[in-house]
Amino acid sequence: MKKFMASFLIFNPRLKLALQALATPLKRGIATPALRKGLIGVAIVLTLCGASITQALGATIEIPTVNAHGAILMEAETGRILWGKNEHEPLAMASTTKIMTAILALESGRMDETVIVSKKAAAAPRVKLFLRPDEKVRLGDLMLALMLESSNDAAVAIAEHLSGSVEDFCREMTEKARELGAQNTIFETPNGLDAGSHQSTPYDLAIITRYALTVPGFVELTNTRSANFSSSSQQFSLHNKNRLLDEFKGANGVKTGFTNKAGHCFVGAAKRDGMQLISVVLASGWGQQGRNQKWVDTKEILSFGFDNYEFQTIITAEALAGSMPVTRSRTRAVDYVYNYGARVPLNKSEKEHVYVELYIPVSMKAPVSAGDVMGSARVFIGTDFYKEIPLLATENATRHDFKTSLEKVLNSYLGLVTKTPVDITLPEFFAFPDILPPT
Repeated sequence: MKKFMASFLIFNPRLKLALQALATPLKRGIATPALRKGLIGVAIVLTLCGASITQALGATIEIPTVNAHGAILMEAETGRILWGKNEHEPLAMASTTKIMTAILALESGRMDETVIVSKKAAAAPRVKLFLRPDEKVRLGDLMLALMLESSNDAAVAIAEHLSGSVEDFCREMTEKARELGAQNTIFETPNGLDAGSHQSTPYDLAIITRYALTVPGFVELTNTRSANFSSSSQQFSLHNKNRLLDEFKGANGVKTGFTNKAGHCFVGAAKRDGMQLISVVLASGWGQQGRNQKWVDTKEILSFGFDNYEFQTIITAEALAGSMPVTRSRTRAVDYVYNYGARVPLNKSEKEHVYVELYIPVSMKAPVSAGDVMGSARVFIGTDFYKEIPLLATENATRHDFKTSLEKVLNSYLGLVTKTPVDITLPEFFAFPDILPPT
């Protein structure tokens, strides 16, 4: 038995560490905060595919080779990073900025309002619609110019109309980025032109885009191939500059960008077989070489994702996870289930290294109610923590011990004597340590 246990622990090194962590405080008579709360009584490892986690992950997968200084590949449903290169480094991001401009505009719900173009908006540098001061344009039409042809004057006009000034609009853009978890993003222009500390990271742009794909109207806007509209003084014909829509299967977004500081940038998106991927490349190069390289880099990254990853269901929502003994109750045990499921994109190597640790107490004292949290399940991919899922009780377990039995007797007797309902609650002192076993 000892030999088997030693082999099992070597095969599952995380279980060995977990049991050591549990045993150490108990040996010394010290309860850790987690143990004091009764959250960690037993750590059970469920290796889903059976292979040792000491094997090298991704040994047979060729990672993307890109020219971009900063890049990332993210799966949209889970937010999992599948690959990255300097993904947390702050960089200039050019007109990929307009993704956030579009988010705020779409969420304002003011698409049918008329925008009066200011002198400041009309003076914005190329790329532009060549809007004129006092020209009147529908906000929804300016959105088409913003995302199809990256018009800088349209971005300024939108910002001023929605927030009163470019400065206030940029402050709102930065605040929204913080809400989404983009902590290293600062917006100082609504169009992405270089200014001050205007910056983001590949990771931040990916999570901003992940959110943008859920905003009603965003995907439809960025997938519009061409559009025609009129202002109070001009007619416009627009064509989408996103080559990916025509050159990559499943492409559905999102935005190009270039400035002298940022180089050629692109945030891309594509969906195949139910998997939505988001790619970001910043500083893919300059000049004509850089202009083409951003498409090469993007296709390389997205192809890597679709070629190597597919969804796997690790845990099914409300599936039975186990049964826990209950003390001081007629109910001997209560089943517990996973509160929600875990569906994750995995490559072939990772499929062999997924496992779940259940952190549960040895037993629970009644009362227990259906829906009570009994512990948690922690999902690991290799040695990397992925997700924690609460374990919930499926039924009630009413308390039944010396205290509650005595309360019932007293309440019944006094009720008969006084001929009125009596509800006496005794101090916990009367409970005694399991003096009345379950029957």
